[in-house]
Formats: sequence, C-alpha cells, structure tokens
Amino acid sequence: MTDTQTDTPGDATQSPEWLTTQDTFADLGTAAEIIKALSEKGITQPFPIQELAIPIALTGADLIGQARTGTGKTLAFGIPLLQHVLLPGDADYEELAAPGKPQALVLAPTRELAVQVGKDIETAAKYRPARILTIYGGVGYDDQLDTLVEGVDIVVGTPGRLLDLAQRRSLDLSQVERLVLDEADEMLNMGFLPDVETLISKTRKDRQTLLFSATMPSAIVALAKTHMHQPVHVRAEGHDAQMTVPDTTQYVYQTHDLDKPEILGKLLQAPTMGKMMVFTHTKRAAQRVADDLVERGFSAATIHGDMGQGAREASLKKFRKDQVLVLVCTDVAARGIDVAGVTHVVNYECPDSPETYVHRIGRTGRAGAIGVAVTFVDWRDVTKWKVINRALELPFAEPVESYSTTPELLAELGIPENITGRIVPAKPPEPKAPKAGGRPFTKERPRERRNREERPRTDRAREERPLEERPNEERPREKRPRNRTRNGQRVERTAE
Repeated sequence: MTDTQTDTPGDATQSPEWLTTQDTFADLGTAAEIIKALSEKGITQPFPIQELAIPIALTGADLIGQARTGTGKTLAFGIPLLQHVLLPGDADYEELAAPGKPQALVLAPTRELAVQVGKDIETAAKYRPARILTIYGGVGYDDQLDTLVEGVDIVVGTPGRLLDLAQRRSLDLSQVERLVLDEADEMLNMGFLPDVETLISKTRKDRQTLLFSATMPSAIVALAKTHMHQPVHVRAEGHDAQMTVPDTTQYVYQTHDLDKPEILGKLLQAPTMGKMMVFTHTKRAAQRVADDLVERGFSAATIHGDMGQGAREASLKKFRKDQVLVLVCTDVAARGIDVAGVTHVVNYECPDSPETYVHRIGRTGRAGAIGVAVTFVDWRDVTKWKVINRALELPFAEPVESYSTTPELLAELGIPENITGRIVPAKPPEPKAPKAGGRPFTKERPRERRNREERPRTDRAREERPLEERPNEERPREKRPRNRTRNGQRVERTAE
C-alpha cells in the first residue's frame, strides 16, 4: 500500500519494497522501437529507478527521482521524452504551434554530463529518429546555431550556453513541454540556480517537470515547491539505504602526501586493475599527478578547467579507447563520465563534502559492475573526513596510518609484494643551467691569487710605463686630460 498524498514534494513516496518488480522494459510501457534499440546495446533489464520512474513519467505527472549515481537515471527520463515528443512524419506533428522548435529540454551541470546524456538518448532513439542537439560552452556557436535553424526536438545542455542562446533569441524555449533537471543538486552547488530559474521561466507553464538527483538537500525541495506541480517522489532504495553503491568496495587510508605517488604506482600494477580515475582538488594538482605518473612509466591524461573543450574531449576519447590507463581530473568530471572498465577510483585528496565523495566514487561500480574506491586522507584532513564518514555512515571513523610499504595496505588492495611504484627507472637529475651571464659550474679548484712578483712581465711593464704613455682609461682620474669648451671653442686649461 502506498501513500497517495501529493500536497508537497516528497509526500507521495514509492519504494521498491512496495511495488511488484517489473522484468522488462515492455512491462513499463516502453515503445517497441526503443526496446529494439536498447536490446542491440545489451540493455534488456531495467534498473530500479527506471522501473519506478518510467511508468509515472509516461502519464505526464511531475516527478522527483532519487537514486545513487551510476544506477541508470538517464534512461529513466530519456525513454519518456522520446515517447512524448512528436517527430516529423507523426500524425499530429503538423498541428504543433511551432514545428521544429524544441519540445523537450534537459539541463545538466557539466559539459561531460550533457554529452553523455545526449549520447544515451541518441542510442535509445536509433529507430525513433528524434532530432537531438547537445549544447554546451567551450566550442563554437556556428554548428549549434545551424542545427537550431534546421529544427530540433530535444535539447540537452548546460545552463550557461543555453541561457546565452536564449537571450540572443537563437533558442526558442516557448514550446518546451517536457523539462528535465538532471543532477539538480550539483547545479545548485555550482551556482547555476539563477540561470536555471531563468530558463524555466522561458518554458511553457503547463509543462511536465522531471527532477533527478542522487541527493536531496533542502534547496532542491524548495526548487521543487516553486516550479513543480504536486510531484511524485520516488526512491530507488529504502530511506535507510546507504548513499554509496554497494558494489563498490571502499578503502580509506591516512597517508603522507609525499608517499601518495608511490602507493598510486603500486596500485596501478595490481592484477585486478582495469582503468583508474584519480580525483584532485585543483587543476595544478591534477596536472602534477598526471606528469608524475607519466614519468613513472604509466599512460595518463588529465581533465580540468584550464583545458579547452577540444582537449578535454580528446583526453576522454583516449581514456574510452584504452589509449591511456589513468584519467586524472578535478571534480568537473565527478559527474557525467560513464566509461566502461573503470575498476578503481582514487581520491588523491580528501573530498570537501559527502556529496562530492558519493559522486567521485560513483565513476566505478556502475550498472552492477564491481569497483574499488580508495581515499587518501592527509593529517590536516582527518577532521573533514570524519564529517563525511559520519554523514554517510561509513565504517572508517579512524583512518589507519599507512605507507607504500605497509603490508596491510598491500594485501587489501591486492598489490604484489616486492614491486616499486615505477615501471621505468627514474631519470638522472639534469645539471642546473648556469645563470645568465655566468660561467657553467665546474669542480675545478679556483685559481689562486698571485702576488705582484708572480705576475707576467708584460703586466708589470704595463704598470711601470709613465702616465703620459698610458691610455686614458689606465691613468688615475685626477691625471686624465680634460677638454673644456666655451661656445663651441676649446678653452686652454690655466695653471692653478
């Protein structure tokens, strides 16, 4: 029996324990052409969030979907969108007020997540060819503007570029009937709330709004009360469920910053290693860790905010195609990167919040796969970690002080004994470059100063010449002749 009150967000809550488990997408009301496209990719069994959200979203009701990261939220809203939009050739398409204008809008906090969502929806739309456009910053406007002129059905994008195009009147959102806020909590954390509210105001008042998030802070509830109409709140797990994915094995160690590269190098040689993602706080730290791994012989790439969109996509492409083993990134990649084969996630630096920790380690153990998450905690971050541990109810209240030679650490992570954190020998230190204008450093003994009698005879003879025969620069200053002029005429010096 379910609670049917829907006066405020969250009052209508459904849980897997109260529902009959569905076996296939067909049981959820998914269209045959979408089922065919998904089955060709090996997607035949829906995940819990999909079982709960798809039937409700297909009815047109507003929905708040809460599930842990990596549990299939994209298809939970992607399938209803594809079935609701009218495409060219459909019976009622010409009756639209503005054919070719976006009918559905998906907001995502990061470029990587927007690209991933767009690709997932395109996969499901193989036999229902909806015109899908992904819009994000860091790339040129021309292709996006040309596609908008040709007409689109579903737009996926980040708030900044979407608002930019809307204010230019290049993007018309007045016909949007389906609005999705994906990873809504992260959009709020990144300061996108004003942009999101502006974009929402440009859509139809009678739209359907679907909000999906891994966490539900109070700001999300306030947003739902303002912009949603009696939403149904579904959770893919019980209220007492752990926020992290249970298929991810977690380890937490108190480590020294100078020993982290050695531990990382040894972990990369573990037999169970597939691909690894390493998270740091800053762009400089990400680049430094990647450069250190390359120097140790491992293939590594980076993703951080200082990189252009083209460079970020190139790094991600290499990671997907197994051309690099390690992807070192800042929290910009904590959401939206869904790469098969990521077996290990390493928090090189302690996360700032429980939400950041959940989304970082959510890059592994996705869609039922097994993953390992390792967190390094510096001495100065112990208090911060205890807050995260308490909030997530993890069993790591006191991280064990560990080093790259600690037997317990090696055994837990499956690291072979008697190996080092390198697969190539260290390069010898390069000699220091001489300073500008200076002589190169040598180990020769400096020449001893010689007294006057040991100097070459030519030097003594030069000093013994009369002052009149010496060049001007060798004479004492008071003995040098001075030429005086007055009105351009030379004036002879008078004897004093």
